[in-house]
Amino acid sequence: MLIELHIRDYAVVEELRLELGPGLSALTGETGAGKSIIVGALSLVLGERASSSVVRTGAERATVEAVFDVSGLPDLLSRVDDLGYPCEEGHLILRREVAAEGRNRAWVNSAPATAGLVGELGSSLVDLHGQHEHQTLLRATEQRRILDAYAGAAEVAERVRRAHARVQDIVAELEGREARVRDIESRADFLRFQLQEIESARVRAGEDEELEVELRRLEHAEDLAKGTTELHESLYGGERSLADRLAEARPTLARLARFDPALDDVRPLLEEAYHAVNEAGRRLGDYATAMEHDPARLEKMRARLDVLFRLKRKYGPDLSDVLATGDQVGSELRDLEDADHDLESLRRTLDDARGVLVDEAEALTALRRSAAERLSEAVADVLPQVGLPAARFSIRFRALDDVGPSGAETVEFLVAPNPGFDPMALAQIASGGELSRVMLALKSILAAVDRIPILVFDEIDAGVGGVVATAVAGKLSDVARRHQVFVVTHLPQIAARADRHLRVEKLQEATVTSARVQGLQGEDRVEEVARMLGGDPESETSREHARELLRGAPTASGTG
Repeated sequence: MLIELHIRDYAVVEELRLELGPGLSALTGETGAGKSIIVGALSLVLGERASSSVVRTGAERATVEAVFDVSGLPDLLSRVDDLGYPCEEGHLILRREVAAEGRNRAWVNSAPATAGLVGELGSSLVDLHGQHEHQTLLRATEQRRILDAYAGAAEVAERVRRAHARVQDIVAELEGREARVRDIESRADFLRFQLQEIESARVRAGEDEELEVELRRLEHAEDLAKGTTELHESLYGGERSLADRLAEARPTLARLARFDPALDDVRPLLEEAYHAVNEAGRRLGDYATAMEHDPARLEKMRARLDVLFRLKRKYGPDLSDVLATGDQVGSELRDLEDADHDLESLRRTLDDARGVLVDEAEALTALRRSAAERLSEAVADVLPQVGLPAARFSIRFRALDDVGPSGAETVEFLVAPNPGFDPMALAQIASGGELSRVMLALKSILAAVDRIPILVFDEIDAGVGGVVATAVAGKLSDVARRHQVFVVTHLPQIAARADRHLRVEKLQEATVTSARVQGLQGEDRVEEVARMLGGDPESETSREHARELLRGAPTASGTG
């Protein structure tokens, strides 16, 4: 619900604050008083492009701020919160500012935002009838959604959407796999060559490091044999070796320790050194004896390392990378071998999914066509009551080449406002008054399923009077039982039905023109209705006529 509209320095409005409520609000006033200016200001928060020409003469900027109570709209609250503009106490505040110099700004809940976002949020709350660009019911997508809601087909429509999404997912997977198979096929010979090259080499992880260690040993076999022999002789095998001298030192230390027990601590160290030297000497001797120069083995190892080096250069840098490449290539070739079976299975899955989609779409089409007949008949009954006795309403379906996420057809509402004219799309109706009345007829029927909570009607009374005016007023009042309705009108029948009556007045002070809005009660309202009836508002006869109209006019809230 729109609870407040604040306008500052817009056109001839210096500052205006409208406090609104549920039900039907009527905005009246003399021709040229500025009623449509207020509607124009509201259109800014519905996404209308801003022009510096709307800035009041002498002002730096024009500002329009709309405060909505959205506490009863959990989906919208959640979305606004997700966008980073949480609503406090369930209030959504949309604000647009137009500078005289041309710079425009926008806010959502006092935080900077884009004008597009402000317009998107505003249009989800307000349907403005009188200027085509703000009427959601002119959009094909909204017409389709409304028809589905009227048909009770929302659940089936959702199943169609899910079935279509399932088909699209399978198509994407199939196309991806087919592209992968084509890619593998184009490289199959090369992949087989790579796999054969890697597998025939029988590579082991870490093999190159092991070979390099052994290669160094064989390349220096003579040095190793000579050096270890010399060490063996020095430590263990030669005359006066270190082992012999340590052996001689053992009894000497034992004899000295008898004189000073402190030397007992040294004896284990000497024993340990003796045994360590003996062990080292024996091992060095064994190593020297085993070491031999093997030119054939050396050449073989060099050849093997050369093979590994070439593999690492092509698939490396490490042998682990070579092995990983072999695994990957093998996997790709196995995929190619299994491709025919996998693709055929996936194609069968796609056929099944398309069958489900077609079945769900056919069910949705049947519901839509049945509902279209009922809705067309219902609108045909209402159109004469809103001053369009010769108008014809119909719903056109256009079959799609392929079932889409919204079904097998497009939906379009058509109207022929006058005899002799072919039905046309709602957006093509030239007369704002005719369009608003067609919209009113639709809204009166669709009120229970229309998700837009706030309706604004401008120019709805163009060319309307008498009995039709009373019928139009009744329809507005009916719609206002389910929506908040704001109407700009010259019809006293509509004003009398309003739960809230606002009068726009143009004021002239010196060379400055401005507009103000006054809420009417009691005799002030009687006077305004008397003026609208065409009589002398000061005449008691005119006033009594106005009182009778007000007494006999039930409002959306149920009071007269």
